[in-house]
Amino acid sequence: MADERNFRSTYYEKVGCRGVEERKSLEILLKEKPLNLTKLTQFCIRFTVPKIHRTVLWNSLLGVTPVYDKSRDYVMEQRVAVYNDLLKALKTMRIVDENTPTSRVLYAMWLLEKKQLYLGRDITQESHFCNITKVLLEIFDNDIETYWMAKSLYDYSEEVSLEMGKLSDLTYTILEKEDNGLYIHLKSCDMLTALPLSDWYRSFFAGVLSEPALIRIWDKICGGAIKIVVFVMIEILRMLRRRVLRCVDQKSLFECIDSIKNEQETADMIVNGAIELWQQNKGHEYIPQSKVKALS
Repeated sequence: MADERNFRSTYYEKVGCRGVEERKSLEILLKEKPLNLTKLTQFCIRFTVPKIHRTVLWNSLLGVTPVYDKSRDYVMEQRVAVYNDLLKALKTMRIVDENTPTSRVLYAMWLLEKKQLYLGRDITQESHFCNITKVLLEIFDNDIETYWMAKSLYDYSEEVSLEMGKLSDLTYTILEKEDNGLYIHLKSCDMLTALPLSDWYRSFFAGVLSEPALIRIWDKICGGAIKIVVFVMIEILRMLRRRVLRCVDQKSLFECIDSIKNEQETADMIVNGAIELWQQNKGHEYIPQSKVKALS
């Protein structure tokens, strides 16, 4: 895919049909045999994924389905078998039943598979895995695929955890550069370092922003652009600037940020600004090690 879009792309954007050429490009990429994960990753980095192709693209990039089409049926059969075995085991142990929320069932399955489901483990406790899974369940209909996608996204979450020191420093540095007044206010009120960046970054803002807006950020996450979480945080603070400047303690700040959870228009503007700022800062250059291994 060329770096410069042809004249037709420019024309489509001017007449309000932005994305037509991008969708056509993606459809061509999805027909390649085997799939070229590098090109698909580049697409996720550069464009918003069309809803109609999101399931196939995310499954491919997250390693749920293989790049070779002849292997897909077999691989999915194995994934279905593992899923059913885990579910059967949990029901036999009476850890889950028909009334258990699906996100908690998938969490318990993951714990069992990771050998972390010890006696007395509370599967109702808050976890980044559950937060990620809840969003995926809103996007996709297939619980089996959702489970495997959640596992891959959680691997990215673990890499965020390892990089939290650098990501936190980058957040403070960019905020100081982009809005020094806001930075000084938060720092002087001891609210800057009180921000729960680790929780928000590791769950990729699940529960903070509405799902329709959040999904566009997760397109980039699936492409390996983990660093975009920094720019989402910056845009949240900048979008709420007036309200944040009136906050003088942690409680009022958290209440302020929590207020955008159901504000779809605000969330859309935050995501638009975050993607633009991320692109300006060449945020796409960082790719996590798990993505590097998958592409090699």
